[in-house]
Amino acid sequence: MLSEQSAAVVRATLPAVGASLGEITERFYAGMFAARPELLRDLFNRGNQAAGTQRQALAGSIAAFATHLLDHPDRRPDAMLQRIAHKHASLGIAPEQYEIVHEHLFAAIADVLGEAVTPEVAAAWDEVYWLMANALVAIEKRLYEERGGRNWRTWEVVERVTETADVVTFRLRPADGGPVRDFRAGQYVSVRVALADGARQIRQYSLSGAPGPDERQFSVKRVHGGSAPAGEVSHHLHACVRVGDLLELSEPYGDLVLDADAGTPLLLASAGIGVTPMTAMLAHLAESGHRAPVIVVHGDRSPADHALRTDHEAYAAKLPDSAVHFWYEQDAPAGAHTGYVDLARVPVPSGTRAYLCGPLPFMRAVREQLIGKGVAPADIHYEVFGPDLWLAQQA
Repeated sequence: MLSEQSAAVVRATLPAVGASLGEITERFYAGMFAARPELLRDLFNRGNQAAGTQRQALAGSIAAFATHLLDHPDRRPDAMLQRIAHKHASLGIAPEQYEIVHEHLFAAIADVLGEAVTPEVAAAWDEVYWLMANALVAIEKRLYEERGGRNWRTWEVVERVTETADVVTFRLRPADGGPVRDFRAGQYVSVRVALADGARQIRQYSLSGAPGPDERQFSVKRVHGGSAPAGEVSHHLHACVRVGDLLELSEPYGDLVLDADAGTPLLLASAGIGVTPMTAMLAHLAESGHRAPVIVVHGDRSPADHALRTDHEAYAAKLPDSAVHFWYEQDAPAGAHTGYVDLARVPVPSGTRAYLCGPLPFMRAVREQLIGKGVAPADIHYEVFGPDLWLAQQA
């Protein structure tokens, strides 16, 4: 994929570029938003920008892609590219926006590295960028074709359900009364809202109900401030959106989807609001009559904080061969565990395929425990809410 001449230059300069990627991405975003403020206002997540997590994710993906080109010259890192492409498609990213990124990213590289960016170095890293960008454009083109284009559709809220003190579920139907495209359990939609300052911010929320013929359901956790900024969109949805209101939604996207036949044992592990895609998966498994064992694992602060707990238990109970294991840090009821998720005493059948969603420390711990129990790393799949800081390690 990468020409021999460029590969040699990238290999020689990767340590220096990699060490500077944090500063490069910081200057990249600052320069791009100064020139194109509408991108921060109406496309990029302002909370992630303030917290710095988007910069970390971008730096990690560039380093991971370049490393993969050098280590596996005949194979693309499709798992990484697919994940990024699904997020981009949910935002409606267009091919011409890669030109904007290229302009400001390479200006930042030249600014940070100075005279070290010779014409040969610039040409080599330019080749890396366009290999990655063109691969993403191609994948995104296919996703748009499958979903009928880069379209936003207006939906009406038909039900609002308070799940916990900080989680609300919205059920919606298309305002135009038209047909609803199917989706795969585990996918998410982007929701675009107009905020008080005029910004139109976008967030992704996992669909938390089974694929249905005429409605969508997603659940929103209110993000409180602390070490990171408070969630401006989650607070808006909690405070302002009621039955009868209209919201703009993208088509469903996401690569964390059930991909197993009825004879494959499954393990669905979640923590906190990571329960949302797992509930949709359980609903689908119950409706489709999955016969193989299904292990349901969830960790939360308390039963009162466990969103969709009733659905979680009810869908699992409909399966012919399921085992439910809940852990709570406090107030654990009879039949549940106290503390953090620990799979030491949970039997995991041979050939199990696992799906994880929750905070990164939780998923890392569960993945390590599953590998220790003989689950193949290739059979462990995950979803990260927000910038994927685990992506570079898993590519």
